[in-house]
Amino acid sequence: MTSIREAIARMLSSPPPPAAGVYTAAAETQEGRPYRLHLRLEEDGNGILILDAATVLHLNPTAAEYAYHFLLGHNPEETAADITRRYRISRQQALADYARFQERIHTLLETPDLAPDLYLETAGEETFTALSAPLRLDCALTYRLPEGVPAEYAPQRRVERELSTAEWEAILDKAWKVGIPHVVFTGGEPTLREDLPALIARAEANGQVTGLCSLGLRLGETAYRRTLLETGLDHLLFLLRPNDPASWEALEAILPEDLFTTVHLTLTPENAPQAESHLRRLAELGANALSLSAADPALYPALAPLQDLSADLGLELKWGLPVPYGEANPVALEESAAGEPRPPSCACLYLEPDGDALPVQGLNRVLGNFLRDDWEAIWQRAAAR
Repeated sequence: MTSIREAIARMLSSPPPPAAGVYTAAAETQEGRPYRLHLRLEEDGNGILILDAATVLHLNPTAAEYAYHFLLGHNPEETAADITRRYRISRQQALADYARFQERIHTLLETPDLAPDLYLETAGEETFTALSAPLRLDCALTYRLPEGVPAEYAPQRRVERELSTAEWEAILDKAWKVGIPHVVFTGGEPTLREDLPALIARAEANGQVTGLCSLGLRLGETAYRRTLLETGLDHLLFLLRPNDPASWEALEAILPEDLFTTVHLTLTPENAPQAESHLRRLAELGANALSLSAADPALYPALAPLQDLSADLGLELKWGLPVPYGEANPVALEESAAGEPRPPSCACLYLEPDGDALPVQGLNRVLGNFLRDDWEAIWQRAAAR
């Protein structure tokens, strides 16, 4: 027979937190649209929630626990009871917080053109210090470039071969198995690979968020653009060549689509004098976001005023996305407002066309081959950096 003391102790004790791992669910929005959710819980309680294989939502421990209950279909009273006992807040507060969380998720699921990464109840990537796997895998499918594109857009002598379609599919499956939710196809020019739609479709079938880093000229073709969208492409990093009219024409064809598009502009001595007018044109065309870098350190001082202008124009600044390789900036890092390079983060991992893993694009320290080598060994080397 349970004593009164034991009963009181059980009531006051906190239930164990949700176990680390991956949880999935499929349901319908309040408007009847089907959706998929994937939740990855870390050992430290933080989590990521993948919304409909289109957006990665980063969660602190409290929000991650709400997401856990949401996926498992627990009713509000059951959820509030667990939250109240663990975080010592009132039942009314827990119920209200859970209702707001549910409303936020349903709103995001109904919102078009969502960014590929969003943060909920956190200060940003800096809060994630003990990841079990990177948040993003940047896959350079090829280092080939279209005719007429300068060679500095890709390293020319880094690899001896490109992986086959089957090998890249195996990499995508392995990435999903170890918990990597977000894949960006880059290069070189990834649209030169005829299997790009098939690879996007494979990642979509897994449940991964898919992005593309491209000069975008092929996306100016209606049939090809529709193929990529229908196979599951979620966002685009468009590498603008502002002095090329064909680049602007392709961008104008892309921006009306339901596709979150970040435009990347690399400042050069040739385009820097017109950079302000380029940003104003991007805002008029309806670009979702802007990524900036400079090909020459002498141009770093010009970045801060352009960042201020982008804010005035409503162009969200995005950092940390794959950008073109450049000899004057070999690590291919974005610059902060202070003009200092941002350090590489283990939130992402970069794969070359032969499957070799690097800490970040342009930083030529091979951690192992993602296709052949043990994942734990690769990740331990990455984390040690």
